[in-house]
Amino acid sequence: MTKLLPEINEVVIVEGHSDTQNLARAVVADTIETGGSAVNASALERIKLAEKTRGVIILTDPDFNGQRIRELVTKVVPTAKQAFITQNQGRAAKDNPHQTLGVEHASPADLQAALAQLVTPKKSAMSDIDKAFLLQQGLLAGANARQRRQLVGDALHIGYANGKQFLRRTQQFGITKLQILTVLKGND
Repeated sequence: MTKLLPEINEVVIVEGHSDTQNLARAVVADTIETGGSAVNASALERIKLAEKTRGVIILTDPDFNGQRIRELVTKVVPTAKQAFITQNQGRAAKDNPHQTLGVEHASPADLQAALAQLVTPKKSAMSDIDKAFLLQQGLLAGANARQRRQLVGDALHIGYANGKQFLRRTQQFGITKLQILTVLKGND
């Protein structure tokens, strides 16, 4: 008996053909490939059209280029839904001497989970988070700041980001101090 894959109504924005192929193992979805970090105007126009007709979900690699693509697409489609995989989920299981990360390496279960836990930017984000709060919680500076941001990003399904991007994401998605404190308390 063949297991039916979940169907995604929105168009999923990915970086390349390998991402599309791997995604097809997890869900039934149409994709738009950005062609990597050099997102051209034609791809952005297709993404804008897809947003108007079906909606879009951005699912990029958990690395610098993936973040850059996510930002470029979000600028032209600020209402795009966002799906994130963790760096561990995007790491190749086989010998990976270059430590590459990508959607093409994620398991079908991880991709399904990421697409089930979408976050959407809020127009009037109700975040009460500021730089001072993140500093107090050891999320911007200190010996474990990177690990703490990764922990919170994974728990809240907003992905890993450097300090500046982390502040922006928490505000963009309406994350509150209470949400962050709950995650940190559960892991202290």
